Amino acid sequence: MEIRAFRQEDFEEVITLWERCDLLRPWNDPEMDIERKMRHDPDLFLVVEIGGEVVGTLMGGYDGHRGSAYYLGVHPDYRGRGFANALMNRLEKKLIARGCPKINLMVRAENDQVIAFYEKLDYEEETSVAFGKRLIEDREY
Repeated sequence: MEIRAFRQEDFEEVITLWERCDLLRPWNDPEMDIERKMRHDPDLFLVVEIGGEVVGTLMGGYDGHRGSAYYLGVHPDYRGRGFANALMNRLEKKLIARGCPKINLMVRAENDQVIAFYEKLDYEEETSVAFGKRLIEDREY
């Protein structure tokens, strides 16, 4: 297993992985998400590679105040082997090295399996309410 930064040649393989992991939503264009990420902290876009195949991803960010995590996904055939944990651990270390005091992430309320995963990593549900406002429409849905 190798955890490394995303490379441009991973582009199609990562999008296919996100499809297999059910991470994509009609209102998010994965190609645009990758292109945007590559312009901002590309070293926080991590992949797990095994035998030349990308089997996991994690997109992280840091704005100088809080860290964030998105697009955590592990290929269904590779789940339960600690890859998601390893990705989160690597991102946390990278954020700590930048002086990041806290990481925030969002999980869909109905995703009990992912909620349990983050709880095992000592993440806690917070009482904040998440708000969002789309500034650029990537797709019509």
